[in-house]
Amino acid sequence: MHARTFFSTSYTEARGKFQDAVTAKGGKVAAHVNPTRGPKGEELATDTAWFGPEKASRLLIGMSGTHGGEGYCGSAIQNAWLTQGHFDKLPTDTAVLLIHAINPSGFAWTRRVNEDNIDLNRNFVDHTKPKTENLGYRELRDAISPTQWSEESESRNKARFAEYAAEHGSAALQAAITSGQYWDDEGVFYGGTRETWSNRTLHEILSPHAKTVRRAAFIDLHTGLGPYGFGEIMSNHFHGAAGDRLIRDWWGDKATYFDDGSTSSAVTTGDTQLGVDRALPQSETAGITLEYGTVPLDQMIDSVRADNWLHLYGNLENAQGREIKSELRACFYPEHDDWKQMIIDRAVYTLDGMMKGLTQS
Repeated sequence: MHARTFFSTSYTEARGKFQDAVTAKGGKVAAHVNPTRGPKGEELATDTAWFGPEKASRLLIGMSGTHGGEGYCGSAIQNAWLTQGHFDKLPTDTAVLLIHAINPSGFAWTRRVNEDNIDLNRNFVDHTKPKTENLGYRELRDAISPTQWSEESESRNKARFAEYAAEHGSAALQAAITSGQYWDDEGVFYGGTRETWSNRTLHEILSPHAKTVRRAAFIDLHTGLGPYGFGEIMSNHFHGAAGDRLIRDWWGDKATYFDDGSTSSAVTTGDTQLGVDRALPQSETAGITLEYGTVPLDQMIDSVRADNWLHLYGNLENAQGREIKSELRACFYPEHDDWKQMIIDRAVYTLDGMMKGLTQS
């Protein structure tokens, strides 16, 4: 079966494929319905599938759609894992939980953010405490999240970015734009001021298993950073954490780490790993982000900035709006057969490695 068969052209198609594949394999299905609707009025939901004993002490978690438009890839991976039979025979005392479209609104509308313009991977902070300040974003705010979008305005904005990078370095520019901020609710990479629906839903999905799960392996599926088609196995942990020890034991230098600067991502706060850790406080949890490259970094960032402008000030139905949406989709879901095959092959390799680590002791 060619990899293209696992991919979908819409959230609704992806959801249907996931539900059908789970049912065919005898998994336990549940749906958490989002309070908003999709672009055609369709129901939006985070669906889950459970395989294995209900009280297993070891749990593998695979999640798609943290950044909605990246769900095309993540959903296809989950579909492939199911269809190819990777959960047909599980090790003793081991279960698998697949979480499909944790950000269903972003998936359906082909947006990185959720229904509240919040980047879910910046939302899992303690909202009762002071937030990390992103001074670079404050300095560049008007260029990062502009009120106009044209060749002329972008020429000015890019000049500001070049000046900032010349003074502070390209990594600092990436961090200023993408690491997250908590005050500009109309800006990009906004982390919010309270727990989102998706944040609460992740806790609702995982917390019933808190008393039984003692070790968990977590795979969060993403696209947009790194070389075309390559799946970077990015540790979700900082040095000294229990999860860091496990990932280094399981993957060694085949994974990348924030501590040594080897990841393609800027250091962020409030990612989904924190949500998993809070929901499973008695579990020894090792998490990775499986990050697939698509287009050059600047192109990806610009597509997010343009989409943010479009939903605030533009028109989704005119030529410019359609072009922006098409570009955003292409930046997170390149619809090319070679890319799709690379994605599925790497996903199977990574699943095997995480399952081996989870069950080796």
